[in-house]
Amino acid sequence: MLPGARTGPASGEAVRRRTLRSETLLVLALSLGASAVSSLISFVGALTRPGGLRDQAANLNASHAPGRPWLDLSWQVFGIATALVPVLLVAHLLLREGAPGLRAVGFDRDRPGFDLTRGTGLAATIGGAGLLFYLGARAAGFNLTVVPESLPDVWWKIPVLVASAVQNAVLEEVVVVGYLLRRLGQLGWTPVAALAASAVLRGSYHLYQGVGGFIGNMVMGVVFVLLYRRWGRVGPLVAAHALIDIVAFVGYALLAGKVGWLPTA
Repeated sequence: MLPGARTGPASGEAVRRRTLRSETLLVLALSLGASAVSSLISFVGALTRPGGLRDQAANLNASHAPGRPWLDLSWQVFGIATALVPVLLVAHLLLREGAPGLRAVGFDRDRPGFDLTRGTGLAATIGGAGLLFYLGARAAGFNLTVVPESLPDVWWKIPVLVASAVQNAVLEEVVVVGYLLRRLGQLGWTPVAALAASAVLRGSYHLYQGVGGFIGNMVMGVVFVLLYRRWGRVGPLVAAHALIDIVAFVGYALLAGKVGWLPTA
């Protein structure tokens, strides 16, 4: 043994904490942490571009192969599927830890009625307030014009929009709420610090929408963390998030250009 080398519970705990810290950073680097950096770069680009923010557009679900619907569909399905890989990684890491996979964060089929009813009520509250906040932020010049979809009018348009909404919900709530709060707690973060980290991260990867997108999603993040701690499940949060995005994506597809209050690019 080298002089000064330490063994025993203290050094073992230090190794465990370093491992958990590295694991958390890697999971975020492969998912929403990387999205936060990309979003920041996009926001800086929008700020330095001539013209106001509201005169620029943030496109969420765009075509990857215009004029080639089957190739476009292939890219859409590929993008949705690969975006969920970090969720599978989280499930794997939780199983290796000895936890029951995603059930440890309340993403399972044990309480579907609870998840759906709570999620529906939460979606109605958050979704309505979020729309009003977005319209106000855009009118004040703090937000880009969000274009939820610009897909071609083909048979798979609505199914892809619904699948994209569900993918967003599963990825964000499992990683940013369930997994991140669990790991930060294991690393010794206080509940307030962990809540702040989760909320700021959520706001950060929406910064490409503008200041309004950052603030609105950060507030949503605070609410979601508090409810997760109360319910002990991300299931209702996934349901709420999916419903909010489905209404936004499909609603825009049906109403864009037909109502005067809905901004379009």
